[in-house]
Amino acid sequence: MRILIVEDESRVRSFLRRGFVEAGIAVDEASEGDEALSLAQVEPHDAIILDLTLPGLDGLDVLRQLRSKGCDTPVLILTARDSVDDRVRGLNCGADDYLVKPFAFAELLARIRALLRRGTAMTSVIAVGDLQIDLVSRKVERAGCCIDLTSKEFSLLEYMARHEGEVVTRTMISEHVWDINFDTLSNVIDVYIRYLRRKIDDPFEEKLIQTRRGVGYVLQRPS
Repeated sequence: MRILIVEDESRVRSFLRRGFVEAGIAVDEASEGDEALSLAQVEPHDAIILDLTLPGLDGLDVLRQLRSKGCDTPVLILTARDSVDDRVRGLNCGADDYLVKPFAFAELLARIRALLRRGTAMTSVIAVGDLQIDLVSRKVERAGCCIDLTSKEFSLLEYMARHEGEVVTRTMISEHVWDINFDTLSNVIDVYIRYLRRKIDDPFEEKLIQTRRGVGYVLQRPS
């Protein structure tokens, strides 16, 4: 998962980045409205956290322009504006959720994950063959055996599972699992694929992670 945080207060941005990175989520940041609009249109994100009070374009202007340009990325407004009128205005401009500061990070993270589940037929568990991925508890089992994954390994597996049966390229993986600063020439993705194979496939006869040479990887049920 990769999200864009749009927040002009550096301390809040730092707090959010730390929390999401610890949860295995890749983060891009913007501190101004124009920067946010540019990043949101150029880089792929699974969700956007948007403050309303920003230098340059304010949050609502950013949101209006994104929606007018056909951007359907889920947007959660995170702001100190707590009136009913503000909430209604934000939701009417195209926000998917609205959370008022001060906030508990656990609630913010839960809301972001809930927004993403809407795009997965409201399910909290993805099954690929005998592999079970619980998106809420972040637990993984295969054939009833618990599999311990790091946050980044889980994020990579979750992305591949959401695209079950589809070939995902290295570029696609880097765009959604790592942030904008990721070095696409490194072998980090190959290393993490090997980590997953050791845990997900090596102990089992049937292999779920397949390589498409020169193209990418695919997670699919055994034929």
